[in-house]
Amino acid sequence: MEKMLLVSELRKNFGAVAAVDGVSFGVGPGEIVGLLGPNGAGKTTTISMILGILEPSGGQILIEDRSRMNFAAVYAPLPGNLTVTENLRIFGLIYGVDDFPKRLAELLKQFDLEKYRNTKAGLLSSGEQTRLCLAKAMLNKPRLLLLDEPTASLDPAAAREIRAEIKDFTGRGQGAVLWTSHNMHEVEEVCDRVLFLSHGKILLEGDPRALPERHGKKTLEDLFVAVAREPLSL
Repeated sequence: MEKMLLVSELRKNFGAVAAVDGVSFGVGPGEIVGLLGPNGAGKTTTISMILGILEPSGGQILIEDRSRMNFAAVYAPLPGNLTVTENLRIFGLIYGVDDFPKRLAELLKQFDLEKYRNTKAGLLSSGEQTRLCLAKAMLNKPRLLLLDEPTASLDPAAAREIRAEIKDFTGRGQGAVLWTSHNMHEVEEVCDRVLFLSHGKILLEGDPRALPERHGKKTLEDLFVAVAREPLSL
């Protein structure tokens, strides 16, 4: 595959409601693609179908290597009664990680978690829990990383660190990221391309730094508001 992820005419119906309605896009190596839109636009449903949590009503999803895919989201924290090391060990077993002690040491250092290795996850701050979730997501050295609002509950300093980690991940040219966010300043900083969803359809697509002017808006945030409130005007 030329793409790490290729989605074609993807659909998901819940009764008479089309949550995702004929969505097509791809994500290539070294690329961060933003999946944007207001609540209810179909973002999380799309990611859930890519992960295999939801069965599509139609369409096709092609993934270069499903065993080298991973996921992180603020609404999917790791078990709080397990320590950092215990959480990572369990997922290491699930993913079949070779030489787990070495990989554990690498990730604890990369995500600044060494001093918390024996701390229960539920006692970590929001930023520390997010770093733990990303460490879990990196355990199997993913080629495709799905991030659903990964910095939503973080303070600016912690969010900046997470963005830097993800940009470094794709900067090596080996991984691809599909990223959802409501923070348009963040999107402009990290995303190479964005897809705006509205009522389950892709309404706009392109460079987040060029799209606003193309559609008569001053900022990406203005464009986001227009997609949410006045999609027909676009």
